[in-house]
Amino acid sequence: MAKDAQARVAKADLVRTLLAPAQIDALMARSNGPAAWHLLGHALAVALSGALVALAVGSWLVVAAMFVLGVVLTHLFAPQHECAHFSAFRSRRANEWVAWFCGAVIMVPQVHFRYEHHHHHSFTNLHGQDPELIPMPASAWGYLWYLSAVPYWWGSWSGIARRSLGHLSEEEQGFLPLRERSRVAWESRVLALAYGLLAGVVLSGWTAPLTYWFFPLMLGQPVMRFIRMTEHVGCPNVPDLLQNTRTTRVAAPWRLLAWNMNFHAEHHLLPAAPYHALPGFHALISGRIPERQGYWQGHREILQRLFGRKLPQAGGSDS
Repeated sequence: MAKDAQARVAKADLVRTLLAPAQIDALMARSNGPAAWHLLGHALAVALSGALVALAVGSWLVVAAMFVLGVVLTHLFAPQHECAHFSAFRSRRANEWVAWFCGAVIMVPQVHFRYEHHHHHSFTNLHGQDPELIPMPASAWGYLWYLSAVPYWWGSWSGIARRSLGHLSEEEQGFLPLRERSRVAWESRVLALAYGLLAGVVLSGWTAPLTYWFFPLMLGQPVMRFIRMTEHVGCPNVPDLLQNTRTTRVAAPWRLLAWNMNFHAEHHLLPAAPYHALPGFHALISGRIPERQGYWQGHREILQRLFGRKLPQAGGSDS
């Protein structure tokens, strides 16, 4: 874990060049209130989009309604992610339970994700070290194939099945502590059993899980893949967080749905800061880190690199 410690020290040194100690302390302050209200709002968005599906059942509009529900459901990854950092709520138990529930809904086992994600923060965008690294597509087909979310779902489902049998990949053995491996296996077994029971009730004739959960997740996940690609794909594979991570300015609805994860460079610079502090952090260092205008600009950079065209200056606008 020496490399892990070195990475944390380097990150702390970088943050100290951007912020004063008092500013860091203020950004790190935690509270239960903002996340509780935000989670309630996210739950309301799920309920309203689910109502749209119910109203559209029986017409061709049901596909569009399920897509909307799917986008909202897949964004439950945002509160799971925040709670995995134990920063969304002051209460550690609240963080754990919310993260586990959200992960179960979107098929992302929480304990496994937390350790994988910790490693991602230590070795962001470094080949052979970052377990969440999304490779730069080698072709237009590879770009579209990733966005389809088929590779994502295969990795998710096969990983749950494999770990439920107690089998860990070489990469997983690198970031999962020995003391947690049994817990990770049991987590996968519980989820596999739950999903298996849901499949059983669907086969028995109850189709609501397909209409309000499974099909929406399938339709919405490509949007999450589109967003996740803008965070690091196409950025230099170097340790410098000001180069290997993008911050993206997006409209308020997307910020709310993503729990401010568009401020991604800020999050990587200070991962223990609560999500609701990130806009303030961004304001403090505005102009000192590169930022993009909208998710499309990140994809523009990816496609320009893919097709061998000259990239704009880091942080430049589309104009």
